[in-house]
Amino acid sequence: QVQLVESGGGLVQAGGSLRLSCAASGSTFSINAMGWYRQAPGKERELVATISSGDRTYYTDSVKGRFTISRDNAKSTLYLQMNSLKPEDTSMYYCAVATRKRLWLPIAVDEYDYWGQGTQVTVSS
Repeated sequence: QVQLVESGGGLVQAGGSLRLSCAASGSTFSINAMGWYRQAPGKERELVATISSGDRTYYTDSVKGRFTISRDNAKSTLYLQMNSLKPEDTSMYYCAVATRKRLWLPIAVDEYDYWGQGTQVTVSS
């Protein structure tokens, strides 16, 4: 079992920055890829970014050049640096981890095994 706790969300003006963190505990040795998803009310959960155990990354098009995903394996922590935030980035952000080793970066929701409770990000215009 892996437990995930997100932090760092909040209210920020458009153009501002936030840094999300996700601390993992439990069977952290089993973690391979780690990712950030977001879900706004009435919308499907969407992948924001993901990072493999070898630091390969993937970003959804809408955040490329603005968000940076990183991980500190020694601290079992995942980060998401969000710059130039836009009102459309407003959402609940979730951390997720995948335990199965794959040749590709997991994109689909069902490829992730454990999820955090989420942290709210609100961007005002």
